[in-house]
Amino acid sequence: MDICEKIAYIKGLAEGLGLDEATKEGKILAAIIDLLGDITEEICDIEDGCDELMEQIDAVDEDLSYVEEVIYGDDDDDCDCDCDDCDCDCDCDDEVYEIECPACNDVIYLDADMLEEDGMTCPNCGTELEFDFDGDCCCDCGCDCEEETEE
Repeated sequence: MDICEKIAYIKGLAEGLGLDEATKEGKILAAIIDLLGDITEEICDIEDGCDELMEQIDAVDEDLSYVEEVIYGDDDDDCDCDCDDCDCDCDCDDEVYEIECPACNDVIYLDADMLEEDGMTCPNCGTELEFDFDGDCCCDCGCDCEEETEE
């Protein structure tokens, strides 16, 4: 029995008892029952609205899933290699690196072309940033890593 059915039952009991609304007690009980009826109607309306919103949210979620699938595609085809010896179609050149400005601690995002330059100016505070990579590349990819190859 839900809340709407319970208040209907209480109203039926009150009518069946034949409450005398001329007495003080009868007036109070009738007012309480009417108030409970109004509260119950509001709650039922809210529950109906929530049910309707949940249906709409489910529909939007399904639409969003479709859009994500169209935009991002199937992740199973992603390449997990370093692409040195790979014939895959991935865009490894589109990697983004982040550095932190030592002056203002702002995070700056750079691509590989920007890292090849000797430096840049921080867009937030104007501090000159220099990129100095020590060490030779060990993997013939041009990345200036410091790892040593085993010979």
